[in-house]
Amino acid sequence: MNAVAAAENELRIRALGKRYASTQAAGGELQVLDNIDLHVPAGRFVSIVGASGCGKSTLLRLVLGLEDQYEGRITLGGQPIAGTGPERGIVFQDHRLFPWLNVEQNIAVGLRNAPLTPAEKRERVAEHVALVGLQGFEQSFPHQISGGMAQRVAIARGLVNRPRVLLLDEPFGALDALTRARLQNELQRIWQAERITMLLVTHDVEEAVFLANQVVVMQPHPGRIRRIVDVDLPHPRHRSDPRFIALRDDVLADFLEPGVLGAEQPPAPDPSSWRLAW
Repeated sequence: MNAVAAAENELRIRALGKRYASTQAAGGELQVLDNIDLHVPAGRFVSIVGASGCGKSTLLRLVLGLEDQYEGRITLGGQPIAGTGPERGIVFQDHRLFPWLNVEQNIAVGLRNAPLTPAEKRERVAEHVALVGLQGFEQSFPHQISGGMAQRVAIARGLVNRPRVLLLDEPFGALDALTRARLQNELQRIWQAERITMLLVTHDVEEAVFLANQVVVMQPHPGRIRRIVDVDLPHPRHRSDPRFIALRDDVLADFLEPGVLGAEQPPAPDPSSWRLAW
């Protein structure tokens, strides 16, 4: 990645705060996030981990651009984030595929607004079908494939427009343990191949350490960064590696201390009005 591309894909969050109106909170407002400072260099994989109520999903929604009422500053490539846009891809916990479209067509939705010819779009879709290992399933519909395969389609759709940042909101949370582990390996492989900037929200400490260059540990009331842990382990990683186990246990120790657990966050906004590539 050249210096210009690196600068364009750099995500910075400075003095970020977020409040919601609440009749149950003192002063009529609930402080959800407080003084969040985070620098995500281009091509880095950063995981945000914390129990329910620490504000990690709220933080991801703000980076996605779903809300414009907050304190502080969020920039991508030095430019303030304003609303949703195709330069920030998103993968959710549930795949949100269109049931009337097949695998190929669902991925192609991510190119709806792309300035490409039909032939270029077909080539891009085929490339990303191969990237997530779904060759042979291009004509299958969502009800004909497994949940893990559906999440692969969602990842391909999130990447097909070649966004500058891919946001992942608990992308494997609804899957069984075996499928989850397999897709973690797949995401690790995809990140190594694409070197796109990735920001993952998860409550799974092992997943966070397995995938990321850095793990951001958050605590609640209000949500703030407890600490940032560097994961200086080579890829591909192995869960049996003593260094991996030591890092995982180090992060887990934070959640054994009092005051880490918290209440649920407000529900996510209606996605029907989002301006995304798909």
